[in-house]
Amino acid sequence: MKKFRLFTPGPCAVPEEVLVEMARPFRHHRTDWFKGLMKQATEMLQQVLQTRNDVIIITGSGTAAAEAGIVGCNPPGSKMLTIEGGKFGERWGEIAQQFGIPVTRHAVEWGTAATPQIVSDLLKKDPAITCVMVVHSETSTATACDLKAIGEVTHAAGKLLLADCITSAGALPLKPDEWHVDVTITGAQKSLMLPPGLGFLGISERAWQVIENNKNAHAYYLNLNKARKMAKESDTPFTPAHLLVRGLVKALSILLEDGMESVWKRVAAMAAATRAAGEAIGLKVFSKSPSDSVTALCPPAGITVKDLRNELEKRYGIESAGGQDQLKGKIFRLGHMGYVDEMDTVLAIAALEQVLYKMGHKFDLGAGVTAAQKIFAERLA
Repeated sequence: MKKFRLFTPGPCAVPEEVLVEMARPFRHHRTDWFKGLMKQATEMLQQVLQTRNDVIIITGSGTAAAEAGIVGCNPPGSKMLTIEGGKFGERWGEIAQQFGIPVTRHAVEWGTAATPQIVSDLLKKDPAITCVMVVHSETSTATACDLKAIGEVTHAAGKLLLADCITSAGALPLKPDEWHVDVTITGAQKSLMLPPGLGFLGISERAWQVIENNKNAHAYYLNLNKARKMAKESDTPFTPAHLLVRGLVKALSILLEDGMESVWKRVAAMAAATRAAGEAIGLKVFSKSPSDSVTALCPPAGITVKDLRNELEKRYGIESAGGQDQLKGKIFRLGHMGYVDEMDTVLAIAALEQVLYKMGHKFDLGAGVTAAQKIFAERLA
């Protein structure tokens, strides 16, 4: 018998009780039943995202939510700055270009973080920039930036800050209101423990002023003005993925029962344990500024990422992720989001050791598990 175990950085594992909740008989979405679910979900999202701002629920992935935010916050006469250190940072610049939005796309080395100094320098160089978009946790490189410090820079400069928090919300400390984040973007299939299909935006009043005055927005389905108008009645402008909203209420209740501080602590411990385990068995951590939501490790010489991932899945049912674009074949990634805990992490590390040992990698068998257990014993006692 072999169990399937999902350790990809999205979609992530979903609790059984959430899946069961979505399998129950359902009603029509234009009813008080659904409006009640939307109201609950929105209020709970505010707690999970640590914001008092409006939260908009969109049927679509995190990319749909990001597109809505980018288009809505960039009326004629605006100019956008994107800091791109990975696959997803590049995507936001591509969306801006697709819609004809003037954009400065600043690349940083993959595996390094966007810094407040980089943002400050670019804003001073080009005062025409009206909004900045950064990736809080770049999934493709397992790299996190100091969003709080970047928010201080953009706020002082009077610019809007849009943040891709798709793999940070619900996993890393995140306080948009305190950190001057104007648009906080995330999706369902990461730390919020749902299948794909919902995107979320927390939007500040300052950002709403820009969005509401943007009369030339190209978006129709992803029009935030339409979404806000209907959200005031706990409704949606178009057909919602209402079973996902139902599951969302259940998933968020699990997170809130734990408490976000506890969730952040557990995720940080799992990430630290995985990094320590990798180093103990001779695997390099790729990122210079590692994210806690996902860890990227480099395989040892002589062992390919493809073979390593295939063996993990074949022998232990563990599905991991490889690298993307320029990192394809150079890293493999293990997620710490969704329905995983410290014992799941120990299991994944033990399986990784078994596979590497059978593939001929030389190390002290058990060293990774020991390093991980030590982290858990010290941090989560």
